[in-house]
Amino acid sequence: MLKLTGAMTAIITPFTATGEIDEAALRDLVERQIEGSIDGLVAAGTTGEAATMTQEEKFKTIAIVADQAKGRVPVVANTGNNDTRQSVRLTREVVDAVGGKLDAVMAVCPYYNKPDQAGLVAHFEAVADVGLPLVVYNVPGRTVVSLTAESIGRLAAHPSIVAVKEASGDMALGTAMIEAAQGRLTFLSGDDFTTFPFVALGGDGCISVVSNLDPQLVHDTVEAAATGDRERGVALHQKVCRLARLSFCAPNPVPIKWMLAQQGVCAADLRLPLVSLNPALQDRVRAGLIEEGYLS
Repeated sequence: MLKLTGAMTAIITPFTATGEIDEAALRDLVERQIEGSIDGLVAAGTTGEAATMTQEEKFKTIAIVADQAKGRVPVVANTGNNDTRQSVRLTREVVDAVGGKLDAVMAVCPYYNKPDQAGLVAHFEAVADVGLPLVVYNVPGRTVVSLTAESIGRLAAHPSIVAVKEASGDMALGTAMIEAAQGRLTFLSGDDFTTFPFVALGGDGCISVVSNLDPQLVHDTVEAAATGDRERGVALHQKVCRLARLSFCAPNPVPIKWMLAQQGVCAADLRLPLVSLNPALQDRVRAGLIEEGYLS
């Protein structure tokens, strides 16, 4: 069974000034991530602005990331939404679009519908029945609903469900989920602020936004937590949190794209309804990047 562990990046999708996917910048970003010791990549997720992509654009983004990674790190493709039938269809079709270069898919708790626990479990089981390794994504801040530990215990019995991205920031819930899975799943923090404690308490890694800026930092933070290097890990965790405060001072991925643009990695272009970082926040983020040593 595929085991997803370590520091993974929820990679942004660079756009050109005319709104097209910037393939060259995306390929360069993948290389930058791998050179920075990242352990895996998640394409076309929230940070990748999948909510404003067409199906063809999602598949193109996923294919570029998987092709550029060339099997050096696992690549996970987001195929979930709030419509179970469409999530199943996208999961099937991504195989034809990307081929054998994809390692797993990820599906989020259905948003807006507000299903109960039975509905959530049935949704993920339907997507998992496609047969690809599946990462279950729990992010109640965006979906309103949250999986319970008991539901995770039920989902852990499905042979295609391999991991949980837990982004509630609730350490008690995360701990209960890990216990309920009884070692059958890996657990990845989806909240940069809690990555270090989450791994220290039994998690297996993270799916990070901050690692778009500094993959080595997040990799080292997960490593320190996993090996019990408390003093080093706390110092790294504090830096991750300072960068996370900058990264989430406006809706994700607005700040992280702006930060990468300041480094010349890609343009800061977004798709509506996301808009550019306002000048006051630009000043704050720039000052933070200078203080942390990312800009001169």
